[in-house]
Amino acid sequence: MTPIEPTGAARQSAQAAVRVSPVAQDVALEHRRQSERRVHLAPELVTIRDLKMHFPVTEGALFSRQVAQVRAVDGISFTIRKGETLGLVGESGCGKTTTGRCILRLERPTAGEILFDGKNLVDLDQKSMRALRQKIQVIFQDPYSSLNPRMKIGEIISEPMMVHRTEPNKAARDARVMELLRLCGLDPRFADRYPHEMSGGQRQRVGIARALSVRPEFIICDEAISALDVSIQAQIINLLEDLREQFGLTYLFIAHDLSVVRHLCHRVAVMYLGKIVELADCDELYGNPLHPYTQALLGAVPVPDPDMEKARAYRIVKGEVPSPMNPPRGCVFHPRCPLAIDSCAKNVPELRELRPGHWVACSVI
Repeated sequence: MTPIEPTGAARQSAQAAVRVSPVAQDVALEHRRQSERRVHLAPELVTIRDLKMHFPVTEGALFSRQVAQVRAVDGISFTIRKGETLGLVGESGCGKTTTGRCILRLERPTAGEILFDGKNLVDLDQKSMRALRQKIQVIFQDPYSSLNPRMKIGEIISEPMMVHRTEPNKAARDARVMELLRLCGLDPRFADRYPHEMSGGQRQRVGIARALSVRPEFIICDEAISALDVSIQAQIINLLEDLREQFGLTYLFIAHDLSVVRHLCHRVAVMYLGKIVELADCDELYGNPLHPYTQALLGAVPVPDPDMEKARAYRIVKGEVPSPMNPPRGCVFHPRCPLAIDSCAKNVPELRELRPGHWVACSVI
């Protein structure tokens, strides 16, 4: 009989069941707490201040004019310390990827500051930004479309070294490629293969090796595991964790899988419709979510115990996500919020520290 591939909730439940093994969970939690203690003493590497990214909407062919704006990111602020992994979570379309693209300067922000090691990336010209990109790399979501199908794996990994001139000659670049392939769990002979000759997990490892090739300090992981099977996801997460500890890397981990974020990240920021609604240490946010939207997100994660799942009380979020072209006045979540009062439709809530290190954008709580 042909085995049936689990999908949807079944796949998520299986994934959660693997990750909530008591022994494995205790070991992972203790390891992360030790890492958190080191991170809290580290200096800030990335600082985002009131970042906005509004895309113009135009009409007309010959004489186009702007008729609206898509407020993809609308005034967010956060920091990331050296060696830290910050998780950025939320529904599709909330602005997670746009935030990462702004930090990479693939998009020029409408307003705000992006400080990397004290330098404001928004003010840098193209030449200065190219020099700085050696320290800031990205791992893309799709491990196939992000690799050039006409280049061999060795060429793909060595290309950033040629652009940034980090290795003096071809022999040094080839040696570095072999080293990176081994480091990422791949056979060095894969350097002579093309991307289509590899599996999805192997291609994503190539993407990680390419990001590491210029010895960066900061890596943006943009949905880096969402296109992979569950078993492969666990391997990539463990690889990212090992590389962070080995090289002192700093990650911005963009994802929608909350169980993965809990395993890897030190702190978590929750986005909704272009704004950060909650920001806290990982254990604090998962153990004591305060914002109604965060509570709804965590409540949507299936529990691998059928009896517990059946007995759980769900808080279903009503309505649809509003359009970022015409976001609601006041709190952007108030049309769907079960705690909303009249003032929520008038006043934009500020991100306030309600507990030590726990920031929430809600005027009712």
